[in-house]
Amino acid sequence: MARGSSLKTLSSAFLGFLLAATASSYSITTKSEKVSVPENAAADLSCEYSADFGNPRIEWKFASSKGIVFVFYNNEPTAAYKGRIEQYTGGLRFSKVTRNDNGVYTCEVTSPGGYAEKNIELLVQVPPSPPVCRVPTSVTTGSQVTLTCSDKDASPKPTYQWFRNKVLVPNSPKQIPAFQNSSYTFDPSTGTLTFQPVAKIDSGEYYCQVQNGVGQPSTCGAVRMEVGDVNVGGIAAAVIVVLLLIAVIALAVWYANRKGYLPKQRERKPKVVYSVPPVRDTDPGDDVDFRQKSSFLV
Repeated sequence: MARGSSLKTLSSAFLGFLLAATASSYSITTKSEKVSVPENAAADLSCEYSADFGNPRIEWKFASSKGIVFVFYNNEPTAAYKGRIEQYTGGLRFSKVTRNDNGVYTCEVTSPGGYAEKNIELLVQVPPSPPVCRVPTSVTTGSQVTLTCSDKDASPKPTYQWFRNKVLVPNSPKQIPAFQNSSYTFDPSTGTLTFQPVAKIDSGEYYCQVQNGVGQPSTCGAVRMEVGDVNVGGIAAAVIVVLLLIAVIALAVWYANRKGYLPKQRERKPKVVYSVPPVRDTDPGDDVDFRQKSSFLV
């Protein structure tokens, strides 16, 4: 009984070893799982496979925002990559990368005996552009106000900073005494600065700066935001002016109508109904009627 158990154990161990050896024999290695190069430079994505594959089929795929697309298929580049890439033994080479090439590429190696794949991230370095900043020019005290700043081209993703009157706005108002009376939240990864609520002390010239470690930081033009109270007197005055204007127009229409300056509606004449006159009896045999309808001169 013990001998049978030992043989069974040895068989299981040998089978596990054989499966592990078979699985590990079909493998892919890469020199770097993350390749970072400047825009318009060349880039090599390494993909080296074990000899057990023999003469395998190699395909490259790219995970884009629109889904998975083929880069190299059926032993040639796809239409979108022709003239820009070439496959060589051990990898894929871009002659020139663009910011649209940012993403994860998958090298797939297939043969009758096995299959393996490897993911490689390509990071195309793009310096910041002047960001798009949105700053309201006039806001009301006590309201919620949001300032936005964005740069969609910078790669890797940038971080943002806001300045008020050329002074850096801290991530938290408690960090600097000059901002302790302000109430806001700020996200450096999105560039969103939200005052909740905004106060008069928040008035000033605002601009945003973006940076990602590639090239020089970039800024947008300064815009002044003025914070003021609700002008109750002005609103009331505007309402009074509108009411007075309506009253003047109504009075003018009444006076013009009274003096006859306005055209009066024409009186409608009664409709005349045309009726066909009665038909006279022209039968010569009717003497009575003939005498009544005729006259003679003697």
